[in-house]
Amino acid sequence: MEVIPYGRQNISQEDIESVISVLKSDFLTQGPAVPSFEKSVSDYVGSKYAYAVNSATSGLHLACIALGVGPGDRVWTSPISFVASANCALYCGASVDFVDIDPITYNLSVDRLEEKLIAAEKNGLLPKVVIPVHLAGQSCDMERISLLGKRFGFRIIEDASHAIGGSYKATKVGSCLYSDITVFSFHPVKIITSGEGGMVTTNDDHISEHIYRMRSHGITRNPQEMTKPADGPWYYQQIELGYNYRMTDIQAALGFSQMTRLDEFVKRRHEIFQSYKRLLGDLDLKLPTLVDYAHSALHLYVIRVPNGGALKANRKELFERLRLHNVIVNVHYIPIYSQPYYTKFGYDSNQYPEAEAYYSEAISLPMYPDLTDSQLEYVRESLVKPIGHQTIF
Repeated sequence: MEVIPYGRQNISQEDIESVISVLKSDFLTQGPAVPSFEKSVSDYVGSKYAYAVNSATSGLHLACIALGVGPGDRVWTSPISFVASANCALYCGASVDFVDIDPITYNLSVDRLEEKLIAAEKNGLLPKVVIPVHLAGQSCDMERISLLGKRFGFRIIEDASHAIGGSYKATKVGSCLYSDITVFSFHPVKIITSGEGGMVTTNDDHISEHIYRMRSHGITRNPQEMTKPADGPWYYQQIELGYNYRMTDIQAALGFSQMTRLDEFVKRRHEIFQSYKRLLGDLDLKLPTLVDYAHSALHLYVIRVPNGGALKANRKELFERLRLHNVIVNVHYIPIYSQPYYTKFGYDSNQYPEAEAYYSEAISLPMYPDLTDSQLEYVRESLVKPIGHQTIF
């Protein structure tokens, strides 16, 4: 059987031709493809602004900068995420804390968030920013988080790295109706890809101007932002210390082309979700739950493996079984607070019982649009067939 990865990009002939057209053009970077891609995303999600960057990590960093995160500030996020969700605050000199996850969605628990905020208010330790992570493509309960933001005075960055194409209630993820900023990822295993890259969306004029400058060295050509009149049409000023977080036109052309099939990709992922439900429903596994208030982009399909269950394997044994059969599963994610770099900050794992339970059981099965029915059936077969099982006698 061929290798079946947990995620894989889908590249069409149209995607290839879009990239070739840029390679033949006058602009490989800082040309017209980037604003075209940005407009396609802002139009799709319904945001006022969208800015392409070279990774979602860069986007998260810029988002923290734009909200004024710095030394002495506190940023809270989910422990079940890639480390970038927390690293972005450390880049700015802030401290990071975590909120335990919901046992059903595996997203940041709004109940635990409220409890932690009440305690933090009493101690004068409220966060400046909270970063909800839409794990596996399913939106957090953003309206409830937004209400808490107004009540306790924190700003909100949605880490939607998994979630382009998803919706929350009546709006697309990325509309920023319930947040200040949203960040998407276009890594090859995500819903759409630009090779590497990300996008930051916002509706705030000031945030928009700040991100626009900071992704390109802190430089402006806007006369209203300059400290003196321009010397000529060539003139620019660096008015703050920024970064080179720009996306190339080559990447943007691929992303723009992929946007035309975004809804198609998400629809196919939902079909695969239903196939898994049919194929795995009788096994001793906890399958993922979709909530009524969100339409997930279904970046990941995470199962949980109870220890000592009917499959006669714990999570590690089942993981090895699947990989032995060329089903290249993964685990998303190791709790961030348990990483060696973070343990020095003294986090107590007992504060995150749901994250601990999740990590002890979670496996991400293959989930991407090109999965076939026969491959899905093979995944089931590999789940139930012990290592060393012989089919020919």
